[in-house]
Amino acid sequence: MSQPEVLNQAFELGYTYTRSTGPVIGRFFTELRNRNIVGIKASDGRVVVPPMEYDPDTAEELSEFVAVGQQGEIVSFAWVKEPRAAHPMDVPFAWAMIKLDGADVAMVHCVAAASEDAIATGARVQAVWADETIGYITDIRCFKLV
Repeated sequence: MSQPEVLNQAFELGYTYTRSTGPVIGRFFTELRNRNIVGIKASDGRVVVPPMEYDPDTAEELSEFVAVGQQGEIVSFAWVKEPRAAHPMDVPFAWAMIKLDGADVAMVHCVAAASEDAIATGARVQAVWADETIGYITDIRCFKLV
């Protein structure tokens, strides 16, 4: 019995479309590009950062933006002793839940610290901006202890 002919074709998977960020996340990214941080007011009055389009409790559409500070407090953290290639820093750092001044809900971002002993829950941090901001969450390069 003869072997059937095997057909093959080089193929590259690609996505040829772009997705709109929408009015809420789009505004958040635009503000980051301008070195500002905004949240959004939920139906119960809490300020959520990053902002979300719909209230997590009522599902109503949210639209009231609120400027928040560039400093905040570490609510919790996890130390990364050996960063991987995909991490935002190539030296040990912390992933932290940071409650920015004026916000009620903490956001996750990386914190630069000299050592795990130097960082603690309750520590104050300050946003460190990228040299060039383009409208991505990475416009905040990291947070540093103050």
